[in-house]
Amino acid sequence: MERTWTNARLATMAGNGLGVIEDGVVASRDGVITYAGPRADAPAAAGEVIDCGGRWITPGLIDCHTHLVHAGDRSGEWAMRLDGASYEEIARAGGGIVSTMRATRAASEADLVATALPRLDALLAEGVTTIEIKSGYGLTVADEFKMLRAARSLSDERRVRVATTLLGAHALPPEYAGRADDYVALVTDEMIPAALGLADAVDAFCEDIGFTPEQTGRVLAAAQRAGLPVKLHAEQLSALHGASLAASFGALSADHLEYADETDAKAMAAAGTVAVLLPGAFYFMRETKLPPVDLFRAHHVPIAIATDCNPGTSPTTSLLLMLNMAATLFRLTVTEALRGVTVNAARALGLADQIGTIEPGKACDLAIWDISDPAELVYRVGFNPLHLRVKDGECC
Repeated sequence: MERTWTNARLATMAGNGLGVIEDGVVASRDGVITYAGPRADAPAAAGEVIDCGGRWITPGLIDCHTHLVHAGDRSGEWAMRLDGASYEEIARAGGGIVSTMRATRAASEADLVATALPRLDALLAEGVTTIEIKSGYGLTVADEFKMLRAARSLSDERRVRVATTLLGAHALPPEYAGRADDYVALVTDEMIPAALGLADAVDAFCEDIGFTPEQTGRVLAAAQRAGLPVKLHAEQLSALHGASLAASFGALSADHLEYADETDAKAMAAAGTVAVLLPGAFYFMRETKLPPVDLFRAHHVPIAIATDCNPGTSPTTSLLLMLNMAATLFRLTVTEALRGVTVNAARALGLADQIGTIEPGKACDLAIWDISDPAELVYRVGFNPLHLRVKDGECC
């Protein structure tokens, strides 16, 4: 099937900026972009021709860090935090990740799909065409794989690309209390080798309330042996140089990063590891330690932005809101923010050769907006100007 979108203003994200093309055309065949450029140079339109009425087109948005699949609700813990309890105190008292674990273990795969769909629909309604979904709330081989299967099933229910990540080393399940090394062995020896075909990457939670750098290194090494790329929750609550550890394994991304330092930034730059910033969690947890954006700029570390959609620390399904938060809280520029949910988010998933820019040979994943300037997508709050979402050349 061939389609051509004409009379459009393009923010292609090609090159180092927004890649703006005024009076642009995008053409596709069988879901792949065949032309993206000025109308004056465009080939003769073929197939269906869609007049965009001067609207802006960006690549379809990419949410590169979510925990979208889970069961249960943690609004009660939020109330506890408002009364003064810390995230660590709640976690050590059996709340936090373990609370969601119990609910997720009790849910069927069909239940997990059904409860995830409304969250997914909210993201798709804002122009998201690709989403990463982590496991990490099952914490047994069977329950982690149940989550991964549910995540993959979402692409059968909706027109969306789903990248799955095994986060078996997310928390220590109660049955392994006092035996963290034994649980890490379960992850490295059983979960990871069996996850091929279900997981696209492996992640871990390297923190004082999660897993030590040494334990995390064992997880990342097992992933490397299995041929799976790695990502890492790092430097969110403490400075353990998890980002440097991740970079030493050639990680696709290190995520959160509030406590990262120049050593981490240099290591990430050398490895090509993307810094994924999660302003929703920063805001929701009322953090004050800002991620070192200036260091990432200075060392040319690509910056991505994601929702971190999860029930405990970032219960949001608005990537557009994250754009504004990244600019307001972290002082990202409009260009940095928009590249953070397109080309750099694609890099964080290892998919930069397929998505993230509007260029020939890439998947025809587009978001068409009723805006006068791309800055509106970052500037406005509670505003969804999406006119049309296009996935693999199909309007949806």
